[in-house]
Amino acid sequence: ADHRLPVPASRIPGIARALAAAAGVTGLPEVEAAESSEFVATLAADLSVHKGRSLVVAGETQPAEVHAIVHAINRALGNVGTTVTYHESVVSRPPADRAGTLRELVDDMNAGAVDLVVVLGGNPVYDAPADLDFRTAYLKVPHRIHLGLYLDETALLSTWHVPQAHFLESWSDVRAFDGTATIIQPLIAPLYNGRTADEVVAALVEGNPQTPRALVEATWRGGRSELEFQNFWNDSLNKGVIDGTAAKPIDAQPRPLANVPASLATIPASATTRELLFRPDPSVWDGQFANNGWLQELPRPLSKLVWDNALQMSVATAAALQVNTGDLVELRYRDRVLPRVAVMATPAHADDSMTLTLGYGRTDAGRIGTGTGFNAYLLRTSDAPWGAAGVTVRPLGETYPLATTQMHFNIPNPSVEAQRRELVRVGTYEEFRHDPHFASDIHGHGGHEGGEHGASDAPSEVVTQADPATRNTNTKGALGGHQPDSRLTLFEYPEPMARRNNGEGNAWGMSINLNTCIGCNACVVACQAENNIPIVGKTEVMRGREMHWLRIDRYYATTSTRPTANPDIHFQPVLCMHCETAPCEIVCPVAATTHSAEGLNEMTYNRCVGTRYCSNNCPYKVRRFNFFQYADHNTPSLKLQRNPDVSVRTRGVMEKCTYCVQRISAARIASEIAGEPRVAGNAVVTACQQVCPTRAIVFGNLNDPGADVVKLKSDPRDYGLLAELNTRPRTSYLAKLTNPNPAIEA
Repeated sequence: ADHRLPVPASRIPGIARALAAAAGVTGLPEVEAAESSEFVATLAADLSVHKGRSLVVAGETQPAEVHAIVHAINRALGNVGTTVTYHESVVSRPPADRAGTLRELVDDMNAGAVDLVVVLGGNPVYDAPADLDFRTAYLKVPHRIHLGLYLDETALLSTWHVPQAHFLESWSDVRAFDGTATIIQPLIAPLYNGRTADEVVAALVEGNPQTPRALVEATWRGGRSELEFQNFWNDSLNKGVIDGTAAKPIDAQPRPLANVPASLATIPASATTRELLFRPDPSVWDGQFANNGWLQELPRPLSKLVWDNALQMSVATAAALQVNTGDLVELRYRDRVLPRVAVMATPAHADDSMTLTLGYGRTDAGRIGTGTGFNAYLLRTSDAPWGAAGVTVRPLGETYPLATTQMHFNIPNPSVEAQRRELVRVGTYEEFRHDPHFASDIHGHGGHEGGEHGASDAPSEVVTQADPATRNTNTKGALGGHQPDSRLTLFEYPEPMARRNNGEGNAWGMSINLNTCIGCNACVVACQAENNIPIVGKTEVMRGREMHWLRIDRYYATTSTRPTANPDIHFQPVLCMHCETAPCEIVCPVAATTHSAEGLNEMTYNRCVGTRYCSNNCPYKVRRFNFFQYADHNTPSLKLQRNPDVSVRTRGVMEKCTYCVQRISAARIASEIAGEPRVAGNAVVTACQQVCPTRAIVFGNLNDPGADVVKLKSDPRDYGLLAELNTRPRTSYLAKLTNPNPAIEA
């Protein structure tokens, strides 16, 4: 899993067949030789050594034959029953029992055979396959009812629009992937008197409208008596899941593979024709979240793009098409045209392939989402929903401004090689076994900004720009692993301030595991929600004025075995380090930023006069300044959205991460009421920690020996960012470990 072979999607079926043949799967057609034959053979050998402990996965966008081959590979490797289990489908009705397809509905609407259409929560006028021309057919229906959260493209063409209740406002039930059922409970009453899909369907089918709760209760009542049902209901609500609803594993036998197509779809040999892939946007998904400003301004994990989508392609493909990042091109697929889309050259992208994310180019998304980006649905057809070969690219000779945050708030790195700062530290498992303290060993392997450790005699490089051909920076250095002398500091502080109160009271700290961080940005938007952080808009982002208190720095790392076309990718969350000897505090002329007895670097907003001296003196560049009145104080619904425990800052105020001090205060009060001398080590969970899907962020009380954060900080991989400056950060990192296969690496 530490290796990656970037290839066009059209080559995946051939690679899957080659891997299956090498893994011992029988019944496949003869496999043609491919460029990746050596890679596949080495990969198959690695899998064979780990039979029953390996896993082969097919992406959901892959065709059915690839999924069939992958099932056969897992069975041949003995993975079924260990790493792979099968369950009955959780879909209530199999596809064969459905009333018809969307194409059949469009045909009936065009023929005038449909008198009433009810759209439940969807937006087919915007996102239906382009070849169906759903809009024209929809207008031929006399009665058109739309249930939706927004007055969107479909709603505006409907005769009736019914406001939909948000899932957090309504009762319902759902099933997990394994069949486990849970009851959705509302957090608040519907703000705008919205209706659920269950209510609408019940009213149409039964003619007797019922409340959503009554419908859910009727579903689960069964033959229980009233007392039995109430006990069952209360127990299910309390547990969050309904007992006994998980599907049992079954023994699924794959069908014979003799009918799997043997032809390999190839990219047409043309200077302007390429493969185009459609993928959901990491933030706005298929467009349903396009009117959410938080998600529009959330940097995408790899491209760091905000407020737009773009036609992403490899640097080599962009050079072949003679385009650069920001250039506008026209795309043609069959007889369909996307007249304008901006190009973005992206390292690690497969050559001869292009990716365009969905969800943009909306014409009626709302005040936030309308008019952003480019509409990929104009080219997306029903026979190629995830992409197709044969797309023609024509440069238009124009440019388009793309807002990216990758180069914002850079941590300065000296040009002198001996003084290079090692920000992201990465090592192999073998290096860790040889020297567990490699991340902090100044004379050992050390580590460097986003690169490998000792894997190559050639200097490693880190690409932090869209154009790696001109933006590479050498990162070999020796200072990154320096453990600071506690007697030395750039700044004079009273000694007690730099200590943990002699183990008494509370001392807060955080550990971030770079090994498990996947750069998903969930922590960024959770911090925004928790701390009432405003959005600033595309223009202000392009000026480097986004307000996120937490950012995810992305590094492309290249070595002799990791060329620019296929670099390693590393993520590093960066927030206020809450330095024990904080450079920002001594330069504030009004004492707006001070140090608490518990080790927090605090901000008193009412004192701040906006000199920005603290930001200039912060080596981590984690402070944000309200250049304008970004927060909306007039929209009533936004007042309900804000956290009442956190103030809403105004223009001219500096702000930054507070370690969710409002949560710390609540835990401290509870601890004092209980008579405890200090807050329990794991009692406080910050917003970023709470939402992290991989548990990469851990926060707690450093004075509690049993706290998880204390255990992590004693890990030999623990290191402080820019610790050579003797800022003594309370936030530290666990160095990233990889476990590459030497044969594949070679």
